[in-house]
Amino acid sequence: MENEVIARAIVLGASALGAGTAMVAGIGPGIGEGYAVGKACEAIGRQPEGSGAVTRTMFIGCAVAESTGIYGLLVALLLMFANPFINKINN
Repeated sequence: MENEVIARAIVLGASALGAGTAMVAGIGPGIGEGYAVGKACEAIGRQPEGSGAVTRTMFIGCAVAESTGIYGLLVALLLMFANPFINKINN
């Protein structure tokens, strides 16, 4: 019984650390999207007639970049609230 409590605490602690680490994945998309929008604004400033194509390409790129941040959030939520590893503790 005591070993199961210790194992459960270790799994929950490791899951919390994993969820925190997964949330670091939100930094990359934020930086990448900011850089992409800045470059798109530069491109539109240089050639205003191409603004439609530049904006469309920027939105597609930002959507793809944001998906990695959403995957990180999903992993963090799964580890915190629907922990798949907690049921593996059966001595």
